[in-house]
Formats: sequence, structure tokens, C-alpha cells
Amino acid sequence: MLVRLANETDLAGFRQEARKLLARRVPPDEVHWSAGPYHDDLFGGTQAPAGEPPPDGGINVPPAFLELCHTVVLHSAPQRFALLYRLLWRLAHEPSLRHDPLDADMLQAREMAKSVQRDIHKMHAFVRFRQVQDGQDPLDPLHVAWFEPDHYIVEANAPWFRRRFANMRWAILTPQRCVEWDRKELHLRAGAQRSEAPPPDAGEQLWLTYYENIFNPARLKLKMMQKEMPRKYWRNLPEAQLISPLAAQAQERSGVMIEQPPTATLRRIPRFPDRPPAIGHPDALAALNARTQQCRECPIGACATQAVCGEGPLKPALMFVGEQPGDQEDLRGRPFVGPAGQLFERALSQAGVARDTAYVTNAVRHFKFELRGKRRIHKTPSQEEALACRRWLDDEIGIVQPRALVALGATAARSLLGRAVAVLSERGQWFDRADGVRVLVTVHPSSVLRMDPAQQPQAFAAFVGDLRKLL
Repeated sequence: MLVRLANETDLAGFRQEARKLLARRVPPDEVHWSAGPYHDDLFGGTQAPAGEPPPDGGINVPPAFLELCHTVVLHSAPQRFALLYRLLWRLAHEPSLRHDPLDADMLQAREMAKSVQRDIHKMHAFVRFRQVQDGQDPLDPLHVAWFEPDHYIVEANAPWFRRRFANMRWAILTPQRCVEWDRKELHLRAGAQRSEAPPPDAGEQLWLTYYENIFNPARLKLKMMQKEMPRKYWRNLPEAQLISPLAAQAQERSGVMIEQPPTATLRRIPRFPDRPPAIGHPDALAALNARTQQCRECPIGACATQAVCGEGPLKPALMFVGEQPGDQEDLRGRPFVGPAGQLFERALSQAGVARDTAYVTNAVRHFKFELRGKRRIHKTPSQEEALACRRWLDDEIGIVQPRALVALGATAARSLLGRAVAVLSERGQWFDRADGVRVLVTVHPSSVLRMDPAQQPQAFAAFVGDLRKLL
């Protein structure tokens, strides 16, 4: 008997047809399973071929078996559906199977599940995006990656990449399935050819230079590296071209490192006076910003492009304080100009607050990040790093002299109020600082962007509601 499913990962169709076959008492060796092409709907429920309803309601199977099915159907082995139906048949006719940890069929299914999970993990680790100008905003390029999975994992992996890179437009091309995120929806289409993958971009040489300089020959373990990063992935990794020459030079470089004398730690920039010019001085804010650019009181300043200072009028009604600059802010030197800044402006507009009448700044002046491939991923500053920037924030408040402050997020609230703040329970409330300036606490707009798209409208409305309390 031939059973044809809608696509290679059609678990819903498999379950429907398996119930019918089981109800009609069709043994596994009389069933041949096959799968048709993908449809282009996103995670759409595919309909299995029509048939007569089963005579009964089916059987009860352990929840662990259902979880196993969700993973095994992603395997590329053609016999996976036959194996799952054989296990379902045996669970119905051999109750002792669920208590047999050494059954050959069950062990095979678990090995297939492990192989799928390893492939999912490798996709998380070895996808490398390259920037492509697709005719839209030149400051907002599309990031495209090419990957060759062993199994049918692209559709199942898409939500993870959506959450991980929610603030950028990206596409992942594979021979089986392609997925694209436009910051609103995931779009799936048929597989692509390797020739469609983008060529190296301007940032790739920077990444290779960084990789070469962080390579530590004393910690090189080739067998372990090849176990975690198999050679089949190397052709899609820009840094793979450096592995062989760096490994060949490892012994020599280790000897040079050992022979070098110890170095003394020196401050690259001498300490500067504690306070900026007097507050009444007309150039006080410019002098403060210039001194901020020299700050190396914490390690963040050595890695960021520049310090990002506040902007806006003096003596405003409101001064908004965020956490720290993001990737776009670090590159452009202005606060709140990235995706979170765009959402922030939209919220201000709906709340009836004009941004050009308010002063906007951050509690921490440098962008703290960690590299994931070529992407700089935001990393929350520590309390010590926020404390190192506290002097700049206090001086800025003294110069700007706002009538009220707005803390956007926990880091800003702690810097302004000098204590830990539970933002979700204290949002929308006013608090008094020691200097008498009032502070309204609310969430940071980036927290709205990180939410599931279905929850964002409600979270955005709550954020606007907090801002309306400023009027």
C-alpha cells in the first residue's frame, strides 16, 4: 500500500494516515511511505490524502514517543516514516516495548533524533551572514547566509533565528529550503543553488583579521576542533581558510610567546580631572562629551567605535535615559538611531511627545557586545561598567538640567535611582532622586522588539501608555 505525504516533514499527515492504517490493522511491511514536494506556505497545516474515517479513535502512546516523532521526521533517511509506523504498530501490539530501553527500532529512532539535534546545533553555530544591498535602505542591508544541512531542519530552525536576529533583515539559503525574515514575518520558499549565495562583503576581511589575532596557538587541539567543527562545514566558513596556515605555525608561535618577557600594564590615557568645566560655562556639555571620548575606566571603551553622548536641548522638560548604545548608535555616534530608536520615536509620536523637545542619552556610553560570526551582538553591561559611567551621567544631568527624567530599562533606572529596580512591577511610577528631580520608570524599547511578534502590539501599547503619563 502506497501512502504519499504532502512534504518531507509532514508529521500531521503521517499521524492522520498512521491512525487510519492502524485502525484497519495494516501491518508495517505492507505500507510504503513517500513524500511530495514542499508547499510555499509558512508552517501551514498540510492535508493528508483523503480517506475513510478510522473505525476507532486510535491508541494512546507515551508523550516521549510523540516528542521523538517531532524530531525523527526531520531526518533525511527515506525510511524514517516506515520506522515510526513500525514503532507505533508495535506499541499497539507489544505493550512491553515502552519499557524496553534496548529495543533495536527504538535505539535507531533515538540515534536519528540525536543526528537531527546535532545538525540543528551546527546550523546555529556555523551560519555566516553576508551583507547584500537589495535596493532598499542602504543603511539597512539584507544579511544572507548559505548553509548545507544534513537533514530537513530549516523550517524547524527558523523560529530560533527569528528570535536571535529579530532586529535585522536576513535570509538563509539551503539546497532544501530557504527562509527569510523581514522583521515582521518568516517567509519560506524552495531550495536554492550555491551560486545564489552572496560573495564576500567588506566586513569579511575585518572578521578574518580579528580571527587571526585571537587565535591562541598554545590552546590548539586539532582533533577536538575537527570534532566540533567537521571539515564538511569549512567551505562555508570564511575563517576556515586560515586554519591550516595557523595550525602549521602554532608550534613556532607558541615558542615565541614563551620566550617573550612579561609586559607591564600601563594606562594608555592618563587620568583627567574629576569634574568638567563649571556648569554655567557655555561649552560645558561639549567639554564633557570630549572627555567622555577619552574614558577607559572600564574595558568597554577599548572595543567600541566611539563614546555615544546624549543630544537635545538644554533645560528640557524631559530627559530620556536608555541602557547603552547599540550597533547602529556605535557606528553613527548618535543615541537611539537603530531599530529600538525607531520604535522609540513612534511611541513618542503616539504619546504626543516631540523628540526634538527632549534630551536623549544613555546610562552607559560605549557599546558592549560579543561577536557571533561577523555580527556584534548586544550584551548587557555589568553593574561595575554602569558605575564607571555614572559620573558622566550625573555631570550631564547637571549641565542639561531637565525638569524630569525617564528611565528606559533596569540599567538606566539603577543608574538614576541608585538601587535595583524591578521594572515590570515599578513601571509607570514616579520616584524622587536625591537631587529632587523626578524619575519615571518604564521598559526599554528594545525589550518590545525582542518579544514574539504576536505579543509586540500589546507591549508597544503598554509602553505608549507609560509615556502618556509624562504629559
